[in-house]
Amino acid sequence: MRWSLKQIVPAILAGLLITIWSAHRLDARRDTPVAVTRLYTGPDGQSHFGKIELQMKPSTLSAELDESEPLKVSGGQLLRWPPGFMWEGHTASRRQYIIDVGGRAEVEVAGGQKIQLSPGQMLLAEDVTGKGHTTRVIGSEDLLLLLVPLTAQ
Repeated sequence: MRWSLKQIVPAILAGLLITIWSAHRLDARRDTPVAVTRLYTGPDGQSHFGKIELQMKPSTLSAELDESEPLKVSGGQLLRWPPGFMWEGHTASRRQYIIDVGGRAEVEVAGGQKIQLSPGQMLLAEDVTGKGHTTRVIGSEDLLLLLVPLTAQ
């Protein structure tokens, strides 16, 4: 099949637009930090929510990937809770990232403020003192959490 100018020019333009759009998306994504919910003890001794942002930079593995600074962790552990389980008034056992791997949960802190966790969400639990928070499994599935304890900074 022979290509005509009427076919080549639109193909080249489409290719350029896709390349520019992809580069723009990659740059825009790199400018967007990863948002993490922080669970901490306030001066009032109560647990509260906040937000932190993990800054991302181009990866050394591939130009298409982003990476954060390395986290200093001491291990990892999976924790499974059955549907309907509720743990009232507990603090975090240690400073750790909690990553929802499966199922859904609701975490409640002082003043009745609540957030819902669903698969893929991360929580930085730092409320190791105080009155703690309440966690309940919602829905009909087990809650599967990946606990990633952080070492002292």
